[in-house]
Amino acid sequence: MTLGAIQDLLHCEVLAGDHLLDADVDTAVASDAMSAVLASPHPRALLVTGLTNIQSVRTALIAYIPAILYVRGGRPNEATIKLATDKKVVLLTTELGMFDTCGILYTRGVKGAG
Repeated sequence: MTLGAIQDLLHCEVLAGDHLLDADVDTAVASDAMSAVLASPHPRALLVTGLTNIQSVRTALIAYIPAILYVRGGRPNEATIKLATDKKVVLLTTELGMFDTCGILYTRGVKGAG
């Protein structure tokens, strides 16, 4: 599923990487514990989290995750958005909670990453 399709499906605002929305993701990693995300690499995955600090982007970079979706209307600060922009990590935000977000993605064929 493309990030653009996810943006439309979940009524997301794009915070960084609007020119990268044609990228595909096929799995999702949902966690507020960044150590759990780092347990294994997740290329082509979407990180779904409520954690909006700069560690979310750093974690995505280490785990080869191309995009982060912040739930519950989470908005990172400007330094986090700048890092994501510089490193070409897509940042999205949705008003939906994590449970609903993951359920909707699952019904559209996005699987869990482990």
